[in-house]
Amino acid sequence: MNNNYSVSIVRLYADKDGESHFSDESSPLVLAEFAPPAPAILVSPAAAAKRSLFLALPDEWSGAAHPAPHGQLMVMMRGAIEVTASDGESRTFAAGDVILIEDTTGKGHTTRSAAPDALAVVIQA
Repeated sequence: MNNNYSVSIVRLYADKDGESHFSDESSPLVLAEFAPPAPAILVSPAAAAKRSLFLALPDEWSGAAHPAPHGQLMVMMRGAIEVTASDGESRTFAAGDVILIEDTTGKGHTTRSAAPDALAVVIQA
């Protein structure tokens, strides 16, 4: 098995002036024995988590600009959301997309549902 794999992650962060921006990043996957005696699989480095929850946005929902209430990793499960950073850049995230939300200070971002039944898993860092 080729172990030159990674997971694509979009990071949303605030700079020193409080402006939110997107950054395309990745997390490496390495071959490891995750659940012996099962064969080794590709895994990412572990990260601490405080809690997890499901987040569902009603159709046509939109929210005012806000910083994230805490650092969080969001994995879209179905539907889609559009997030606009305070610098004006907008991105749409759909099932399978991973967003690391770290703009917990500053101007924040806006979010709106962009497709019916938007559902994500959110893991608080």
